[in-house]
Amino acid sequence: MKYGVMFCAYPDSIGHALKESVHLLQNDLKDCFSSFYLLPSIYHWDLDRGFGVVDYGINERVASREDLAQLQKAGITLMLDLVMNHVSSSSPMFRDVLKHGTSSRYYPCFINWNDFWKDKGTVNGEGIVVPDEQYTKDMYFRKPGLPVLCVTLPDGTMVPFWNTFYQDAHNGKLTAQVDLDIKSPLVWEYYEETLRTLSSYGAGILRLDAFAYASKIPGKRNFCNEPETSEILSRLQNMAETYQIKVLPEIHGTYAEHLGSDLSDADYLSYDFFLPGLILHAIESGNPAYLVRHAEELYRQKTPSVHMLGCHDGIPVLDLQGLLPETEIRELIGILVERGGLIKNLHGAKNMYYQVNTTYYSALGCDDSKMSLARAIQLFMPGIPLVWYLDLFEGENDYGAVNRGGAGSHKEINRTDLSVDDVRSALRKASVQEQISLIRLRNTFPAFGDHAVFTCSAQGRSAVFRWECSGYAAVLTIDLGTRSYTVETEIPA
Repeated sequence: MKYGVMFCAYPDSIGHALKESVHLLQNDLKDCFSSFYLLPSIYHWDLDRGFGVVDYGINERVASREDLAQLQKAGITLMLDLVMNHVSSSSPMFRDVLKHGTSSRYYPCFINWNDFWKDKGTVNGEGIVVPDEQYTKDMYFRKPGLPVLCVTLPDGTMVPFWNTFYQDAHNGKLTAQVDLDIKSPLVWEYYEETLRTLSSYGAGILRLDAFAYASKIPGKRNFCNEPETSEILSRLQNMAETYQIKVLPEIHGTYAEHLGSDLSDADYLSYDFFLPGLILHAIESGNPAYLVRHAEELYRQKTPSVHMLGCHDGIPVLDLQGLLPETEIRELIGILVERGGLIKNLHGAKNMYYQVNTTYYSALGCDDSKMSLARAIQLFMPGIPLVWYLDLFEGENDYGAVNRGGAGSHKEINRTDLSVDDVRSALRKASVQEQISLIRLRNTFPAFGDHAVFTCSAQGRSAVFRWECSGYAAVLTIDLGTRSYTVETEIPA
């Protein structure tokens, strides 16, 4: 599999249907990308723009098998999501539970919160077990309050099901992302069926969304529980190998925890969630030392990591703990908030910052030269560069989308749909064309080949990043004092 540059978008991010992105990749962005992370609104969904999966059938409103075939014809590998931790409350499995209650074949696929915490807490006035503090003090909570979805079964029994992420009441209907019980054999049958479906779409990489929350054990933090998480990942990877699919687990954690490096040591693809904040820190502080140190560490890893500037989520800041001093993390958060970013926190006993929701262009103060500099740095870092469509076209924070979405819609700030005319207008910008030229260089120039040698160094406010392969070389020199850069290439005589 060629690890070049990866494009990232929803199927309807550009022109309201995937065919427009396909056309763009075949024409104006020809040779820029080797893969495409196509977000899960390509499936049938009802919540969180695709991450509340109803089923993995293609959403014909926005995409078709012909679109996917055209991407394969263009030599573009697909990365698709398997949402491991949960399904939509509108999914066939959960609907069957709502219809048949505990007699449903699929009832064991979901976690009865009260049964899980039996004898480990007290029942509150709503009939829900509140676990004792000894069990919750280290847990990750993604929203305020207990993570439960209360459902009344046909026999009148109220059952609180585990619900780590979203639930939403709209027009009298409650929808939610209901957690799956990873211990259920039926859940693994569901994973196998999903793998078979995604393989038929041409998936070469499988992104495991919310993977870190899948293992749940009383007394553990229920985020990357070990050794359970590694065992789950190994089992899933073995299944994926049957379909010649590479696995990329999504795990956010602080740098100090070294979760990503542990995965790389185990020969899985991993995410580099540190780079977005490190590049912002370098540009705003004028200090490249932390960035260069990170680049050297990435190069030493055996397996490439996927890194980005912006993406469908926010800019990670919790991840930077242990990599940047705490005072500098908070200073960076202050800059992003001052420029209109929205802070997203963890909750419960771990009530603290988690990410900042903003476009990367807005995070850089809507400065074209900073955006080009940030892109150049990203593309010269070891790993697989992922390019969020809205960063490429220099989109600004969309507060209208946040307000229209209501509570919990903070991420919509960086998910603006673009019309074909919007894209055409952006393509006329010199800074956008500058990004495209950099991306095409990274994706096609032989200096970045599979066996390339990478070196980097920093001195004062400057840094140099060099790639060499088969007599070719590409050198990026950045000056953070003037926030400028140069790129030089060498070819064999």
